[in-house]
Amino acid sequence: MNFSQRQADPRRHVVGLTVVILFHVFIVYALVTGLAKKVVDVVRAPIETKVIEEIKKPPPPEVVLPPPPKLEAPPPPYIPPPEVQIANPPPPQPTISVAPSPVPPPPTVMTPTPPPAVVAPPAPPAQPSVMAIGVVCPTMVPPKTPIKAAREGITGTVRAQATIKGGKVVAVDIISATPRGVYESAVRTAMMQYGCNTTGDGEVKAVQDFDFKLE
Repeated sequence: MNFSQRQADPRRHVVGLTVVILFHVFIVYALVTGLAKKVVDVVRAPIETKVIEEIKKPPPPEVVLPPPPKLEAPPPPYIPPPEVQIANPPPPQPTISVAPSPVPPPPTVMTPTPPPAVVAPPAPPAQPSVMAIGVVCPTMVPPKTPIKAAREGITGTVRAQATIKGGKVVAVDIISATPRGVYESAVRTAMMQYGCNTTGDGEVKAVQDFDFKLE
């Protein structure tokens, strides 16, 4: 079987061309007569849509329950009151009252008031013993002459009292000084450096005289 000869058959081409020409003629006829417009109008026709609502069932009626009956307590049983018999009191008997004899009051005992207690006055505090400064403090530091007194040639005397406790001079009191305000500071500084031999907690007083002379 030869396929090349079969494809070259001119009758087949004529049939195909005829079909194509008829198809185009039909389309032109449809456009001229308005048939195509009717088809378009049919396609464009509005489409009606309906929304179907769901039918809701009515709610069931509410059942109203009757109120519960009120239960009242039964009345208490009747109890008759007891019979009370009241006896008449006996007539009062006459009483004989005897007045009590007066009792004499007890005798008053007089006690003598004791004399007030005599309070003895407190004993005066023990005075510190006064001793010689040379006995109590064997180590003594001589006072230094102030520069002002040495430059101006001032002489003087000082009487001082030292309070000694526990082997040390704890205080220095100036009893008298001539002239005033020149040698007092030098005397205090020197006496505070004394070495003493007292024992115990008691205080000892010692008085010392100082004579300041310029050579």
